[in-house]
Amino acid sequence: MSAADTLPSPPAPQPPPAQDAEAAPLKGAELIRHHVARLPNGPGVYRMLDEKGAALYVGKAKSLKKRVVAYTRPEQCSARIRRMIVLTRAMEFVTTNTEVEALLLEANMIKQLRPHFNILLRDDKSFPFIAIDGRQDFPQIRKHRGARAKGVDYFGPFASSGAVDQTLKAVRRAFPLRSCKDSIFANRSRPCLEYQIKRCSAPCVGRISGEEYKDLVSEVKLFLAGRSREVQDRLQAEMMKAADEMSFERAAAIRDRIKALAHVTAHQGINTDAVDDADVVALSVEGGAACVQVFFYRGGRNNGNRPYYPAHTKEVEPVEILESFLAQFYADRVAPPLVLLSEDVPSRDLLVEALSFHASRKVEIAVPKRGDKLKLVELAQTNAKQALARRLAEEGAQSRLLEALGNLIGTDEPPRHVEIYDNSHIQGTDAVGVCVRATAQGFDKSGYRTFTIKDPQTGPGDDFAMMREVFGRRFARLLKEDPDRSSGLWPDVVMIDGGVGQLNAARAILDEQGIEGQCLVAVSKGPDRDAGREKLHLEDRDVPIALEQRDPLLYFIQRLRDEAHRFAITTHRGRRGKRTERSTLDAVPGIGPRRKKALLARFGSARGVAEAGIVDLERVDGVSAAMARTIYDHFRGG
Repeated sequence: MSAADTLPSPPAPQPPPAQDAEAAPLKGAELIRHHVARLPNGPGVYRMLDEKGAALYVGKAKSLKKRVVAYTRPEQCSARIRRMIVLTRAMEFVTTNTEVEALLLEANMIKQLRPHFNILLRDDKSFPFIAIDGRQDFPQIRKHRGARAKGVDYFGPFASSGAVDQTLKAVRRAFPLRSCKDSIFANRSRPCLEYQIKRCSAPCVGRISGEEYKDLVSEVKLFLAGRSREVQDRLQAEMMKAADEMSFERAAAIRDRIKALAHVTAHQGINTDAVDDADVVALSVEGGAACVQVFFYRGGRNNGNRPYYPAHTKEVEPVEILESFLAQFYADRVAPPLVLLSEDVPSRDLLVEALSFHASRKVEIAVPKRGDKLKLVELAQTNAKQALARRLAEEGAQSRLLEALGNLIGTDEPPRHVEIYDNSHIQGTDAVGVCVRATAQGFDKSGYRTFTIKDPQTGPGDDFAMMREVFGRRFARLLKEDPDRSSGLWPDVVMIDGGVGQLNAARAILDEQGIEGQCLVAVSKGPDRDAGREKLHLEDRDVPIALEQRDPLLYFIQRLRDEAHRFAITTHRGRRGKRTERSTLDAVPGIGPRRKKALLARFGSARGVAEAGIVDLERVDGVSAAMARTIYDHFRGG
């Protein structure tokens, strides 16, 4: 069992305890004072809950009693904490064996429950890696994201897919490993274009021996591990040996690889000898907002950087932001041996113990004061400041556009949360509706929603019926989750792709559910669907609004509509592709989930299976000669 397997999982949130009907329910500091007397002095995690049982705040403590008692004196707390205490209606506690367990459990619970008064790390993506599958005779080099498999070597993490693609391009320039899918590799009869441009050694047709390819893989692993100098020295020796043996063609090929490798390493000025495997974390705070910039170094190679913008950072000290970020960031990631920080955090020793426990090896956290390591931190901090400045400028522009939208349609206050709806289908098949959310921070991907059209009475291509179903389901869910509109889930403005008909249909759905006061705007395209001639239809105006073609607000509305349209089409295509692939194979007699998985793994797609010959089909695990004939005949009408 790994260290990660022993981590405590966060318990499900419980409703507040029932109160005596005759006694006034306890709340705020009075409720907290009631719990303090029964708390132990040991470590643990506490949760503050609101009147609906939702988590307001999750905290850890070395001593639950000593930590929680501070909340009984709200006059000594910050304004943010005082608001939290006033809203508290119940508390729950989990005791742990050690403070390290409390820290790990706190981070897990914050990421799961996302309490309003905690500093939250907005991070919903895993990091990409480069993978070399050692289980294959001729390993493929590829990009990987997700769970890891035994027998596969992973190099990373990289900050983004772009950083991986750039590194792969550099690697293939100097090391001609194959990058094609297994199904293509197994069925080639002649070298592909990659071989012609010297990006592949064509092991599929025997242009390189297994032993030579194995040596090539070893060199790639050394290069990705940051030992490029060792690889260059080895190639230099091989070239000289080939020249001494009068094997000038081989010497010339090695010379070309040395040139390619020199070109790659010459453009890696951002790499460093100061660290081997390390993360550099720097914080910048301005105007109540924060940016944490993380640089990833592996084997001295810079694998890119990524900015993070933690939520709920107003009225919070910078060290508290950085401390909370580190705990949440490494809650489901393995830390490298060294983590460099721009400033120290109070619980550094506790974090070191927790990260070391999670990684099953020693992890060091340092705040460099001089030398090359300090330069790495200063580089990260400069990037954090610049990224935060860009974000604040973008938010200011976005806020001004939202304010202009509110003035145009007559809302009492500038809208903070706009939802845009659209749908996509082909003659009614694979119909989907989507909802896209935009705020002052830009498009909020966490608020995107998809709706599969399920009503059998919806006719093919009936956009009105589709919209009625989407609106009905969306607002029924909002009524259930936030009936009094107090949690910020409801949109201030709803935009619909269409004209007066769509606007009236949307209002009818809201009227049926008893929803009043929801601002609706329909955006219709101009004559011949020309961009720039859109019109806005409002419920209280008989004449639609037409904006000037160069009005920034018009561009903003077009961007909102186009994003909803893009998301709708992408979702529809994904569903259609899955249905097509599923239906063609499922129609073959005798093909179950296991055989289907083996066939798709071998040929890459249902089309590849349909085009395969009998001999190729027989090579698939679990496919007998009789089954191969059945599959072959099925796709050829036999």
